[in-house]
Amino acid sequence: MSEYWEPTTSYLSVIELGLYESTTKVYKTLVERGIEPHSEEWKREIRQTLDRQKEAMRPRLFPAIPPNRYACFYPMDRKRGEDKNWYTLSIEERARQMNEHGLVGRRYAGEVRQIITGSIGFDDWEWGVDLFADDPLVFKKLIYEMRFDHVSAVYALFGQFYVGLRCPAEQLGTLLGGELPQASK
Repeated sequence: MSEYWEPTTSYLSVIELGLYESTTKVYKTLVERGIEPHSEEWKREIRQTLDRQKEAMRPRLFPAIPPNRYACFYPMDRKRGEDKNWYTLSIEERARQMNEHGLVGRRYAGEVRQIITGSIGFDDWEWGVDLFADDPLVFKKLIYEMRFDHVSAVYALFGQFYVGLRCPAEQLGTLLGGELPQASK
């Protein structure tokens, strides 16, 4: 493909899990046990907890790309403005708001699959959102509805949206209206 098309943009990120709920639960348990936050014992307990959870998280960290016909991608950030700053909220408040946000998305379970990627330190945005569906209209419905939940309405910044039709490589010529010439070796 590189012989025929020229890249106009790029984005680098890695699959990432939203761990607000489990993190607050672990932190609360450690505090209740009297372990000093950020102490060596605290860090050791966090490491051990993560080690135990790694296998359970494996399917979410290394998902198969869903076979749906359409894909949607957009980058996003959380606000850090003078009036609203996501990162000044407590972890408990961020967890509560993300739980409410997730409830909207769960209403689309079975219609849309999502893979969240993290790009902090890799690219200009904090996250990439990848959506997969067999009907592209569901992207519009889901994203429109999510814009009204508190976390999106108050704290979300969205980048450019890309929607694509997935096509097996051997059918690309047909999709583009003709056969692609064979690349020289």
